[in-house]
Amino acid sequence: MANVLIFDICLMLLLSRVESCLIPGSLYVIVPQTIPVGYQITKVAAANCDTKSLHFISRDPSFTVSGDGAVVAVSPVSVAARGRTFSVWAQDNSGPESEMEVHLVHTTVHERVREQTGKGFLKRSKRRWSPPPFNIVENDKGPYPKDIEKIVSDSEAKYSVYYTLSGPGYDQEPAGVFSFNSESGMLSVLKEVDREAYPFFILTAKVFDKSTRVETDLPLDIRIDVDDENDNYPQFKNQLEYTVFEQCKPGTVVGKVDATDRDKPGTLHVKIRYTLLTGLDLFAIHPTTGVISTVTNTLDREVKDKHMVVVQIKDWDGAVKGLATTGTATISLADINDNPPTFKKTSYEVNVKENENEKLVLRIPVDDKDLINTPNWIAKFLVTKGNENGNFRIDTDPQTNEGLLYISKPLDHEKAKNVKLEIMARNEADLNGTVAQWLSIPVDVTVGDIDEGPEFTAPTVRFTVKENTPNGTLIGSYTAVDPETKSSNGIKYYKVTDPGSWISVDRNTGELRVANTIDRESELVNNGIYNITMKAVDASAKTGTGTVIIQVEDDNDNKPMLPTSEMVLCEKEGELRSLVVVAEDLDQSPYSSPFTFTLLDDPDGKWSVKKYNDTAATLQQIKELPTGVHKVTLDVKDLQGIGEKQTVRVRICQCRNGACLTKPSSVSLGPLALLAMLLPLALLLLLGILLALFCVTKKDKLAVDDTEGSGGILLPSNTEAPGEEVDSSLIIVPKTGFEQAVKGSAKGTLLNAGWMGNKSSSTIGAQSTHENGLYKSGAVTSGMQDFYSSGQYDSQYATQQFNGTHLVGSGVGFDNRHLIQDSAFLHTWQTNGCYIDQKMAYLGTEEDGRYADDIIHSYGFEGVGSAAGSVGCCSDVGDNDNLDFLNTLGPKFKTLAGICTKT
Repeated sequence: MANVLIFDICLMLLLSRVESCLIPGSLYVIVPQTIPVGYQITKVAAANCDTKSLHFISRDPSFTVSGDGAVVAVSPVSVAARGRTFSVWAQDNSGPESEMEVHLVHTTVHERVREQTGKGFLKRSKRRWSPPPFNIVENDKGPYPKDIEKIVSDSEAKYSVYYTLSGPGYDQEPAGVFSFNSESGMLSVLKEVDREAYPFFILTAKVFDKSTRVETDLPLDIRIDVDDENDNYPQFKNQLEYTVFEQCKPGTVVGKVDATDRDKPGTLHVKIRYTLLTGLDLFAIHPTTGVISTVTNTLDREVKDKHMVVVQIKDWDGAVKGLATTGTATISLADINDNPPTFKKTSYEVNVKENENEKLVLRIPVDDKDLINTPNWIAKFLVTKGNENGNFRIDTDPQTNEGLLYISKPLDHEKAKNVKLEIMARNEADLNGTVAQWLSIPVDVTVGDIDEGPEFTAPTVRFTVKENTPNGTLIGSYTAVDPETKSSNGIKYYKVTDPGSWISVDRNTGELRVANTIDRESELVNNGIYNITMKAVDASAKTGTGTVIIQVEDDNDNKPMLPTSEMVLCEKEGELRSLVVVAEDLDQSPYSSPFTFTLLDDPDGKWSVKKYNDTAATLQQIKELPTGVHKVTLDVKDLQGIGEKQTVRVRICQCRNGACLTKPSSVSLGPLALLAMLLPLALLLLLGILLALFCVTKKDKLAVDDTEGSGGILLPSNTEAPGEEVDSSLIIVPKTGFEQAVKGSAKGTLLNAGWMGNKSSSTIGAQSTHENGLYKSGAVTSGMQDFYSSGQYDSQYATQQFNGTHLVGSGVGFDNRHLIQDSAFLHTWQTNGCYIDQKMAYLGTEEDGRYADDIIHSYGFEGVGSAAGSVGCCSDVGDNDNLDFLNTLGPKFKTLAGICTKT
């Protein structure tokens, strides 16, 4: 037995780790085989836990744990024969989690008992344990230890058993509360317990066979409830501070007192009664709800803004043996505007000078008992009497709350020597909770006199004047008087503004006369009104101003006029058209419209005129008229019969969108149009200069040696296209032959285009060069004239050749820029000419297009620096059978091929 006790003590020491929140380690619960939704399995009892931060967690999603520890099924659960187990965890802010295993068993207590015999359960009797639950009283003074109850298992009848106990209060925190006799099963309490800290304990008891140390019964959870004792005083939960408006009605809620008691809920130990110990003449409190309210309407903030009342809270529903706590509640009174502002003086007198403006003349202080710097206190001043002319205004000084009286419009001593004002003071907020009214005081204002300038009899004066009134006509007078003497003596009058200089002013009398022609239609007149400004100056040079309004009456000085521009009448085949003629008269009625229109000077009856409206007439075409401008004479008169004969120019034409298709009137060209016309001419001139510069600076032509003995060369030409085809019937072939000439050399016979001598040399071609370096056309001089006239070479034929026509098939070309220098050159030319004669005779017998396709010739000169390369492939030296090379020749050959192609 001693060994068992030592083992229990050691076990308690090992298990007594520091945990702030404890729940039983395991729990066996007998449940139905199928647990329905909402079924409460058990309620977890936690000890030494912070109730505010305590929370439970179920590791099985089929169950949930509420805040008070109740384990409830959230879905139907089927419990197998071997049971079901899940865990519940509890934790607060003061320590780690605690775990409790919940074992669900659906067999009834009178059917089965688990006895460990290898692998199975053994049958047992109906009863298991006795007698749960147990109770102890908190704060029990002992003596200790004190027996609570003996734990007994029915298995004692069959086995020699011993008991073990575990749980909070025994081997877990708070350890040392209970003791347990493992042989007898007696459970005892060792010290007093505070129910507010540990309202209950759950211990787990187990029973074992002494010989086999096998459990002879299922473990039993023993609940030990701690009975409450009224050992806690009720406490106020919040600060006892409240606010209510002054002058409020009886029964107005001031606030609510909230209290709490740590004793067991639902007992008289926590049933609190509220009582006011002071202030009962002003306030009352509900005994069960703690609501404070007023009992009078005499609360006055200006008398006392705060009231202190003592509140008592007592449990046991206020019984004598109940525990009581008292506190002082502060009730502040909120302000209402129950006090109007009051003046510190009953009246005020102030002296001001006339003509002063925007000047502070008086400060008016007031008192107000309401809460400062609130709408109930801020004053607002009004001038209720004596300010009909708007001479005064009154504001409030935001710092001092005084009234500030200003002169906003100058006063006139001559009109009012004294002004009596009445000023009211009120607040921004309306009065409330009082029968008082806003107060007013009188203010007597004396207006002092100063020497002022003259004043016109009226600020403005109006005169009616007919336009075109003769100069010098008196239209009226505008005079001023001295405000003090009421006399006009010594006052001079002047004009300040007179835009048209239409009026003259007599300096001494103020008479107004017409000085220039008044025209109502002038731009200086606005809606028939013409204004001038006058100035009056007294002997002391003080001035006053006034305005003269001249109403200008209309005179019939304008005639109705027709437009001077052309009017368009659009032609329409088979229809006689008309147009509307509108007249304009600058005068007003009755000197203006309605107008009368009369047709004049129309003996042929081409037109008719008919009234369209008061200012227009319809001009109707009577017969078909040719297009062009037609003049129609009309006599237009106003309502007074004033008018004149006028001519309307009507253009009859074909129209598009109401406008004539063509405008016959001449159009003058502006500078930009002339510039646009001259610009192309300037560009052409610049192009000619550039071409001339190009021809002058072109490289010199070089003489080419005839290394092949052919005697013929190609000469460059300024024609870049096939030459004109020559009619063979026009060609005259000379009879002499110069075949051998083509075999001679042509060295030295050609001069480049830049060669020039002082004498006039023989010239061939459409262009020649003179001493001054200029070109001219068709000149044949010197020895060449004999050659042409001898009949050896026909002049027509020569002209055709030298105008740029090329003889390509013969291998000879003529450049109209080359010159024949002397007789040696002439001889060579004659020789070549014979050859050309024969060739031309041959070509003339062929069909069109045969001129260039006759024979193949070798060329002694192919040019220098040709981009196309050599054209020697075209000579008779090449292979006549293979013509593929023709496809790879350069651009120059393709140009030649284009020239030689049949047309």
